[in-house]
Amino acid sequence: MADVILKSGETPDRPHGRTGRLIAEPLSVDDRPEITFVELLFFAYRDFISDPDTVLAAYGFGRAHHRVVHFVNRHPGIRVADLLDILNITKQSLGRVLKQLIDGGFIEQVQGPQDRRQRLLYPTESGRALALRLMAPQERRIAEALDSLSPEERKGAELFLRQVVDGDQRDMVARLIGQ
Repeated sequence: MADVILKSGETPDRPHGRTGRLIAEPLSVDDRPEITFVELLFFAYRDFISDPDTVLAAYGFGRAHHRVVHFVNRHPGIRVADLLDILNITKQSLGRVLKQLIDGGFIEQVQGPQDRRQRLLYPTESGRALALRLMAPQERRIAEALDSLSPEERKGAELFLRQVVDGDQRDMVARLIGQ
């Protein structure tokens, strides 16, 4: 067993880090009941994206590619400006991702019919196939979870997720998802 060498003022029950005394007590669920939901969302998100991440990695793509492919497939002909609002990313980030998806043959960019400066995005057949491949395991996961809920619980789960969305974005999200 290795010797433990303590710095001046340290005791074995009160370890110190580089910046001061380390905190050894976990946050209490009793004091912060929302932490359960925070952690459940972390774990749900981790698992929800794990299957698509594996598919994306084979193409050299990341999660931004996934979101772009998803929304272009859900809304063919979407304007680049609208996609920027939905994704809340910089124009530069979207430009890089779009270039890769366009060069890879997953998305096609077309000039707007009235305004030639407008850029409209459409999925190609390959883009639609990729979107469905990415969504399939997520749909299965969601369906399995929903199957375990009553109709009232389903409504509660949907309401909860809607309420997690920023209040000023809820109407836009409702329109976007078709409700």
